[in-house]
Amino acid sequence: FSLEMIKNNAENLRYAPYELRNDKEFALEAVKQDSECFRYVSEELRNDKELALEAVKQDGGALNYASDNLRNDREVVLEAVKQDGWALMFASYGLKNDIEIATEAVKQDESLFTVLPTGVRDAIRDVVNR
Repeated sequence: FSLEMIKNNAENLRYAPYELRNDKEFALEAVKQDSECFRYVSEELRNDKELALEAVKQDGGALNYASDNLRNDREVVLEAVKQDGWALMFASYGLKNDIEIATEAVKQDESLFTVLPTGVRDAIRDVVNR
């Protein structure tokens, strides 16, 4: 099994031996090639902040595959919503109510404004002039 196989198709990582899917160096290289690989790394590595940051900087939706712990990590969630506002949907409840994170998400896609909690909408109303 090699990184070359993953370069052709990220889903190939799903069939890699557990030892590789749990090897941080291998997983980091795979995620650098294609953020979709984050979906197939071991559960333990889906709790690795460095790996999660690499994935969400490429594709904010990769937050969906991060551990609950990292979905509650302000830095990881902020990077995710800067890349894709809709990544907010995968953030912890507490961070969905974070004004800065919500503002970044709405900057990416104003339609997110309507799904924000009322208090957050009121606080960032001027961002979208509503």
